[in-house]
Amino acid sequence: MPPLTPTKLSFPLTSPLLHHLRPSSSATMSFSSSSPLSNPKQQESHDQNLSQVLKYHNTTKHHFTRYARGPHGLDWANQPNPFRRYLPAPLLPLLHPTPSSSSYPSPLYSSIFTSLPPPQPLSLSSLSHLLFSSLALSAWKSTSFSTWSLRVNPSSGNLHPTEAYVISPPISDSSAFVAHYAPKEHALELRAEIPPRFADLLPKNSCLVGLTSVFWREAWKYGERAFRYCNHDVGHAVAAVAVAAAELGWDVKILDGLGCGDLEKLMGVGVPEGFEIPARAMKGRMPEIEFEHPDCVMLVFPSGGGNVEVDYEKLSLAISGFSELEWKGKPNVLSKEHICWDLIYKTAEAVKKERDLGAKFSVDEFPSSGSCSEDCYKGFTVREVVRKRRSAVDMDGVTVMERDTFYQILLHCLPSGSGVKQKRQLALPFRALSWDAQVHAALFVHRVKGLPEGLYFLVRNEDHFDELKKSMKSSFKWVKPEGCPEDLPLYELQRTDCQAVAERLSCHQEIASHGCFSLGMVACFEPLLQDKKVWMYPRLFWETGVLGQVLYLEAHAIGISATGIGCYFDDPVHELLGLKGSNFQSLYHFTVGGPVIDKRIMSLPAYPGPGVDA
Repeated sequence: MPPLTPTKLSFPLTSPLLHHLRPSSSATMSFSSSSPLSNPKQQESHDQNLSQVLKYHNTTKHHFTRYARGPHGLDWANQPNPFRRYLPAPLLPLLHPTPSSSSYPSPLYSSIFTSLPPPQPLSLSSLSHLLFSSLALSAWKSTSFSTWSLRVNPSSGNLHPTEAYVISPPISDSSAFVAHYAPKEHALELRAEIPPRFADLLPKNSCLVGLTSVFWREAWKYGERAFRYCNHDVGHAVAAVAVAAAELGWDVKILDGLGCGDLEKLMGVGVPEGFEIPARAMKGRMPEIEFEHPDCVMLVFPSGGGNVEVDYEKLSLAISGFSELEWKGKPNVLSKEHICWDLIYKTAEAVKKERDLGAKFSVDEFPSSGSCSEDCYKGFTVREVVRKRRSAVDMDGVTVMERDTFYQILLHCLPSGSGVKQKRQLALPFRALSWDAQVHAALFVHRVKGLPEGLYFLVRNEDHFDELKKSMKSSFKWVKPEGCPEDLPLYELQRTDCQAVAERLSCHQEIASHGCFSLGMVACFEPLLQDKKVWMYPRLFWETGVLGQVLYLEAHAIGISATGIGCYFDDPVHELLGLKGSNFQSLYHFTVGGPVIDKRIMSLPAYPGPGVDA
């Protein structure tokens, strides 16, 4: 994603899709009617938090005439360190798996969408494999000017605000522990020993994986819009863990009954004592803004083991004692100077989720995803796909995709699996999420053989179909395209060459028009925030990140590439579709196609070992 510099732009709007499109201000807000909360103070707090979220979302929109607020250029002297460490916490090295030494054969990528292999026992070795295939380094890249690392999980601008933690029962010779994952070393920093009885509150042979965000890492480049991108990255990481777990026969589910306070205690993170959010954006030496915001914790457990139960009340009570643990290590400082974008931290406060001890934890049976073109996959294993995934920086503009391949990719993007109405998130990796699908996809088809160029729409929650159709342009056709599988809710809206419009809407980036197809992810928005409370705001971005991760993996599994696009013009996307108000909002763009490889960049192994000349 290129750096964003505020500027005024002018161009002719010649595409038929953009005939009536014009620069616009923030969308008019239309509040849905929801029943008030029983407690007047709760209702007042909800209203204030909702107002803050809507303010953030509209303030951070990009427009044709201006971008959201960000730094004027990049302060390279203060680029954040991409690696957090907690020195002098003890470091527990993990095995570096290789194809020849691996104890765990990796199944074919396409197979895990049908069924999972038998679960492996929980051990340091299997934990190593989980992290190696989800959050570890995947390569180093080098030019004559610089060297940088890539990771299995993608990140906006390769800035990696997401940190990971493992909360494990006693395994091998280790006591039960809370550990921070250090991807550069592929090792666990043991931050605290926890009572062995804590493991009794989790299903047998399971552990917890937690995720946090360092907002500053992303804000250094993207300013106020960084909160969006951090939550995209959380979703990518959730899906990365879910797919890596599936390789080992494990299932993954976010523990959404826990509140933000529980997560802070569980991982030993949170807002530093005495930190006050400034009234406006400020620049200076502020190491306190490098704290880690707790996002979620996932239960990782054996698949197919019958009833899996989690008692949130007992779990929260046990976690309350974690503040008394002996926490080891202090976080390293990432930059010398900072910019504190107050809007980010105010919004992060507004969306903190309270614990819900009455929430019911449930695990549904594993459904198979749809299949119409298994031959399109190249026979890669899960490990080959996830570790070779790269974010394309350019597309060739000539690669053509077969129609059945396009349909196959979209079948794996459905939340509920094959042969059922799409709504609940049951299929891999969406089953890690605890809410019904809220994200749809407006697709710009450029180079799909046998499918006319044009604008299409994938409905991922069919309960939303009538409202979507009513809210969008009356001229759209809403017909199933030729050859489309019966259980794929894909609709042709309008036939037209949409390369120019896709490029313009994605901040004039050619990569959006030079692929086989690109898309904008459109989410149910304000009615959901009213009904479910504002803590759903970041979770909508998580869902887009999970969907984006599927697109990444699908592209690499068929031998091409993909990339996420966080820079796009928000309201012009809505106007293109005919969406008014804020019932639906575009939250993420993506493109899939043939990559252009920059041969000036040298690729080096992620973890050079003995005998490897790096």
